[in-house]
Amino acid sequence: MKNILIPTDFSENALKAIDYGLNFFKDTPCTFYFLNVTPILNYAGGETPLITTNQTIEESLLKQSKLDLEKLLQKIENNYSNPNHRFIALTSYDYFIDAIRSQVHDKEIDLIVMGTKGASGIKEVIIGSHTGDVITKVKTLVLAVPDKTNYTPPKEIVFPTDYNTFYPTKILNTIIEFATRHNSSIRILHVAKKDEELRSFQLENKEYLNDYFVDIKHSFHRVTNKKIEAGVQCFVESRDIDMIIMIAKNLTLFQQIIFKPTVEEISYHTNVPFLVIHE
Repeated sequence: MKNILIPTDFSENALKAIDYGLNFFKDTPCTFYFLNVTPILNYAGGETPLITTNQTIEESLLKQSKLDLEKLLQKIENNYSNPNHRFIALTSYDYFIDAIRSQVHDKEIDLIVMGTKGASGIKEVIIGSHTGDVITKVKTLVLAVPDKTNYTPPKEIVFPTDYNTFYPTKILNTIIEFATRHNSSIRILHVAKKDEELRSFQLENKEYLNDYFVDIKHSFHRVTNKKIEAGVQCFVESRDIDMIIMIAKNLTLFQQIIFKPTVEEISYHTNVPFLVIHE
């Protein structure tokens, strides 16, 4: 049974993430933990947490959080009747990342599913600060779901790589797991500059990927572009890609594709989920 953590602030994007997670794993026995984090308040600009002696602030905030979670779970149970799934509500009064890390450890979480923006998300920002922090600071598999995503079983998954990294079997097995769950095809993409040729060790890594993915549908693709993020965007849009898989270790490639300042620069992030894999 998988343990899946879904942080929620009850925003529309958070509901999209819930819908995607429940549908993606509809045939898998799972325990879904829905976590609402009430952040610890600080004095304006200060470092000292605002906590009263009798904890009345915390109690009041958590009471509302529990009520909102009860309504959410009732809605989920009414709309997503599935004997494979079990739902548990969690509340926390803590710093956001500390709360996530605590639940990942305590509940032995296999995957975090979350929206890319929160309730106060700015339209010009592709990925909210909470999602960015989870991706970069919590060493757990993360499936990030943009606010315009409508769930469909993924037919094609793109895996961008420069072939400079020899990926351990744990990472490749995770890619295979996600691909085989819905019989998806893996499109291995290299964004190269004009006249750029692969070096010998890159060719070896490419051949290794070909051998490892031999039992699943996969293909290799090359796009010529000076900018990696632009090359990925062209490929995603031209092939109607359903999911992007990124390896967090390759931070340069990862940050170029994920952490862009405006949706105008990278429009496909408005509707394509991405899976971030840590070693």
